[in-house]
Amino acid sequence: MSAQIPPEFEQKNPERRLTGADSSADVTSPPASGVGTSGAGYGYGYGYGSSVANPSELTLVHYLQVLYRRRYIAVSAFLAVFLSVALHTFTAVRIYEGAVRILIERENPNVVSFQEVLEQSELTDDYYETQYKILQSRALARSTIDSLDLWSHPQLNQPPRLTIRAILMRPVNTVARWFEPPRPIEAPDAAETRAQSRVIDRFLRSLTVSAVRYSRLVDVTFRSPDPQLAARVANALSESYIRQSVELRSSTTKEASEFLTQQLAEQRKRLEASEQALQAYRERTDSVSLEERQNVVVQRLADLNAAVTRANTARIQKEATYNQVKGIMENPAAIDKVPLILSNPFVQQQKTELAQLQRQRAQLSEKLGPNHPDMVKVGLAIQNAEARIQAEAAQIVQAMRSDYEAAVAEERTLSAALSQQKQEAQVLNRAGIQYGVLQRDATANRQMFENLLQRTQETGVSEELKAGNIRVVDPAETPSAPVSPDLFNNLLFALLGGLSLAVGLAFAFEYVDDRIKNPDEMKKHLGLPFLGMVPALFDKSVTAPLISENISSMFSESFRSIRTNVLFSSTDDGGRMIVVTSSAPGEGKTIVATNLSVALAQAGHRVLLIDSDMRKPRTHEVFSREISPGLSNLLVGNAAASEAIRDCSTPGLWLMPAGNHPPNPAELLGSKRFKDFTAFLLQYFDWIILDTPPVMAVTDASIVSNMAHGVLFVVGAEMTSRRVAQRAIEQLELGQAKFVGAVLNRVDLEHNSYYYSRYYRPEYGGYYGPPPSGTPGGNGRLRPSAGGTISGAGAAGAKAARIAAATGARAARVTAIAGGRGARGVVAAFRGAAAAGARALRGTAAGAAKTVQSRVRAVQQHIRIERHL
Repeated sequence: MSAQIPPEFEQKNPERRLTGADSSADVTSPPASGVGTSGAGYGYGYGYGSSVANPSELTLVHYLQVLYRRRYIAVSAFLAVFLSVALHTFTAVRIYEGAVRILIERENPNVVSFQEVLEQSELTDDYYETQYKILQSRALARSTIDSLDLWSHPQLNQPPRLTIRAILMRPVNTVARWFEPPRPIEAPDAAETRAQSRVIDRFLRSLTVSAVRYSRLVDVTFRSPDPQLAARVANALSESYIRQSVELRSSTTKEASEFLTQQLAEQRKRLEASEQALQAYRERTDSVSLEERQNVVVQRLADLNAAVTRANTARIQKEATYNQVKGIMENPAAIDKVPLILSNPFVQQQKTELAQLQRQRAQLSEKLGPNHPDMVKVGLAIQNAEARIQAEAAQIVQAMRSDYEAAVAEERTLSAALSQQKQEAQVLNRAGIQYGVLQRDATANRQMFENLLQRTQETGVSEELKAGNIRVVDPAETPSAPVSPDLFNNLLFALLGGLSLAVGLAFAFEYVDDRIKNPDEMKKHLGLPFLGMVPALFDKSVTAPLISENISSMFSESFRSIRTNVLFSSTDDGGRMIVVTSSAPGEGKTIVATNLSVALAQAGHRVLLIDSDMRKPRTHEVFSREISPGLSNLLVGNAAASEAIRDCSTPGLWLMPAGNHPPNPAELLGSKRFKDFTAFLLQYFDWIILDTPPVMAVTDASIVSNMAHGVLFVVGAEMTSRRVAQRAIEQLELGQAKFVGAVLNRVDLEHNSYYYSRYYRPEYGGYYGPPPSGTPGGNGRLRPSAGGTISGAGAAGAKAARIAAATGARAARVTAIAGGRGARGVVAAFRGAAAAGARALRGTAAGAAKTVQSRVRAVQQHIRIERHL
């Protein structure tokens, strides 16, 4: 293919789009210019594209569909929870609860004005959490058991019976523990025997500590099958807790006083050492005025930085000016393009004189020969004027160069000064770091010493204080009714918990599934216009289905719907080139590309399908054609376009296979040769469909999509992850791709409840029926060889004759680029074709018009391809 496209082929003839089209097929024609469309709303797209039902109604239906799809998981979860809780409720032992209410104040009685060792601030909430853990401690439990002599009590010594209820409740208790905070139990002490440890563990399992909200009250409860024992244990535990709290406060204060006295002596030594080190560093480095020196250095650094910035800007401007004018030394003709030279007064004067001399020479040349003395004299004067202009321009360039070099030198000088100033600043910073470390150390030691001294004095005073901040508000009384099991609450919990778990698991399983399953999800997550969906074919014998009477009518109609939406989404600007791609392999992009091409050809358009997937090509298998020669052979120059383009069984459709597998498919698709060739093909075809590799696999689709008019993105139903599809779309958008829309492929209409509709059920598939026998099939069949012919299936009668006449007129324009006797013979053939078309128009002879049309297209296509090659 020639690298230079002739000017006659740079624009597409507007009449080309009408060639072979059926004006009656208005449903397949694109809208008029200015009519906006979203690319959805027809065929399978209707109801899921531009038209959406009430959002609340659609959401409710969607939720019900999710529950229906996951009904087995939901029912199993509900029955497991409800039956387990019900069985536990009706078989559990009656449990009684003894409760005592305790008041825990934040502060002790205000005996002294300073803070005590164990006193808590008003803003500290962890104090209460600490008290709750003390109430549940093993030491307090052991003390209570000793006071009541419960080491041999049956409740705390007999192991729990292994019953069916206990076995069934194990999974329920396990699930419940997932949603409640852990209940820590202290590890047993070394002094405890194994039997005592088991008793304490069972005691703590029956004990509960809960805070009363918005108060300083705490409820301590103990549960037991014996109501009297429950009350006794609660009261004994509260008494042991109050006694232990007072003892803990006294012992802690004493230990703190001893510790503070020891730390005070050590802190005094550290303070003296740090102050001596600071003073020694001041004397050694003269650091008294260090801060003032740092301020001066910082100011100088800022000034130099600003000067370097200004010098850099000036150097860039002068460099740009110098680069603009220095080329005139090699190319004197470039003087007229430099404003700085043209504005020079001397240059303007010489330019005026030169223009006068050139006019004088032109006048003399009409009367005198080139060797005449006057002509020679004028020529020498012109040369002298041009030499003076060139010399003046050279001086201007040299002046600019000197100015530029001075700016470079100034920038270097300032940069060196800035670097030196930065080094000085670093030296001062290093000195300041050590000074700051010593000063902070001395200050911290001094403050710590003062705090320790004050706290030691306060602790000595509060050591003798015995007042407490805990007391019992309501002692425990013998309960009269059991607290467990609660029949109503348990069954209500079973009902609500079972329903919640069932619904939660159903939606969890549904939304963990990241695959795109329906058009609503595709539009929501991808944000592309929905062009239609293609039903899945379960006939294993059909390996490469093409829309025809032998394939499911729903399958064929889906591509006619997609064709309509593609036409409505495109603009009426002439050539249209569509890239068909997907995010990952196996989503059916090749089937969509081939069938869309067939559908467009059946609508009367001239379509070229290019297999640009040179890594795993498949379109040649779909149409049973040889893979080579093809696109790769043409791009590397091993084949001509007439050899690479093949006709197909569908009239109006041509195929360019991928060709032999090249080592560098991405470089070929991104080459200027490929771009020029596709632009050239748009002059002869109404549509060019490119089947490209998946976006996430290689970069071929991103490269080609930048050249195309639009991208048709194919999504495999229930197989494409929305995150993968979103990343693929983002990658295409980074390449400046324009999207036509998206197609949902391989939709299982039989098993997906989303698509249950009488209109799309198999028993209504016959509604569409096979395509009419008179459906226009495009512009004929192309065999691009030197002696090839075109046999088409265009419209008949008067319309065919009008097309032939228009084609003959266009052929006359093509003859301007055809040379020699062969071109004159072609001109004669075109004129004969146009005359035959006119006769067919007057006589409405459909057969003659069809013959003329075929002959004209054959000659026209042959000349254009051969001329381009």
